[in-house]
Amino acid sequence: MLTIKVLGSGCENCKKVESIARKAASAMGMQAEFIKVTDWAEINKYPIMATPGLVVNEKLVCAGRIPSEAEVTTWLADTEMEAA
Repeated sequence: MLTIKVLGSGCENCKKVESIARKAASAMGMQAEFIKVTDWAEINKYPIMATPGLVVNEKLVCAGRIPSEAEVTTWLADTEMEAA
């Protein structure tokens, strides 16, 4: 099972990133645990300069923008292949 974290304050952009990631994971039939990280001490553990951020299995894949569903799908597929 994947662990997907959305880094940020919980603003509308963070919600959009989470929604896109959920949609991509669902479309791929992947089980994922979604975690919202709003604590800046936790966020700063990642190499992130701006939020929202998206972390898949502890790997920062996107920061400071809203990715497309196609991008997220690619990142999830890459993560799945690395785990295989």
